[in-house]
Amino acid sequence: MAPPPLPGQSNDRMTTAANEPPRQGFRLSQLLYDTRYRSLTIQVVALALIAAMIAYLARNAVVNLHALGKDIDFGFLSRRAGYDIGQTLIPYSNNDSHARASLVGILNTLLVAGLGCLLATVIGVLAGVLRLSKNWLVARLMTVYVEAFRNVPLLLWIILVYAVLSESTPAPTAFRPVETGEPAASKLFGLIAFTNRGTYVPAPVWGEGAQILGLVLLLSIAAVFIWRAIARRRQMATGRPQPVLWVSLALLILPFLIAFLALGRPLTFDIPTIRETGIARFNGGINVLNSLVALWIALSLYTGAFIAEIVRSGILAVSRGQSEASYALGLRPGRTMRLVILPQALRVIVPPLISQYLNLTKNSSLAVAVGYADVRATLGGVTMNQTGRELESILLLGLFYLIVSLIISGVMNLYNRRIALKER
Repeated sequence: MAPPPLPGQSNDRMTTAANEPPRQGFRLSQLLYDTRYRSLTIQVVALALIAAMIAYLARNAVVNLHALGKDIDFGFLSRRAGYDIGQTLIPYSNNDSHARASLVGILNTLLVAGLGCLLATVIGVLAGVLRLSKNWLVARLMTVYVEAFRNVPLLLWIILVYAVLSESTPAPTAFRPVETGEPAASKLFGLIAFTNRGTYVPAPVWGEGAQILGLVLLLSIAAVFIWRAIARRRQMATGRPQPVLWVSLALLILPFLIAFLALGRPLTFDIPTIRETGIARFNGGINVLNSLVALWIALSLYTGAFIAEIVRSGILAVSRGQSEASYALGLRPGRTMRLVILPQALRVIVPPLISQYLNLTKNSSLAVAVGYADVRATLGGVTMNQTGRELESILLLGLFYLIVSLIISGVMNLYNRRIALKER
């Protein structure tokens, strides 16, 4: 029988206290048998084992290197590189350090990876949409493209494209006027020369007032984004589509053109011209090596085939009723695909698309097959062989690819969360 309540204490509080189970203190056995702590225990133990394994491997490597007379030292990066690089985005000579050569390789890798992701996305979206076309010939051609590039190793495509560029294009001597009366090879639009030594394109030359022109260009780009946001809000509020493309082009081109003329044309182009005597070389312009072009095209076509399948599966994941409702509202097929189907399909497309961007970036290390000086060829190739610092070079190379992959994943995940469905 429960004791009578104390003064100031109600019967309800006494009943609640009597029904509560007796409280027990924390016991070590709860780390294994209590579901509240067991998962945390397993994670801590697994982390400790992994850390111990890494520490053991690191210590073993240090001991073995010390026995061979080597220590982990990154001082080799400050030594003279002593080798040339054909394609560079920043000034470089063989008297620069290995760190400078590695930076050139990093920029070359980022260049081909960025260009590849951009072109592969365009190719993949077009191929994925056209593969669903009702035109039998177009759909079958896209199927042949996808199956051909997906089922042949990327290395073979890189070598094949490089061989085509090297064997099917004329030598620089073909651009010289000859006395026999045979016509010389002509440049595309009188500006671009395709040769077996590379593609020569005009080089921009900035004059006085170029900074102001660049500022105008940046402001024009900002105006385009502002107008796109305004147009989107108006469309959401009124339901009427706003002219985005033509207005964006006007905001981008007209201010730049007006500033260009008002500042006295501060931007000119140095057009490549062939030497009339001596060694056949082009003066002026920029020489884009065939190795870069071959790697870019092969990576884009190969990755675009996988992106095409991702886009196709994302479109098929959208309910058919969405397109039927759009047609009932009077929208044309092209506008339906752009405004209704693709925005919904992006929620399915973006997650696997991240993996394809990461694969393209890492597959760019195959550039060594065609002699393109990326970070694999500089830091992980010539520098490693010259200095004998295999462990340090591989660690830096792996760290670079890890950082780039994490940045790509982080940016794409932010975009994926932005377009994800929001609960209300």
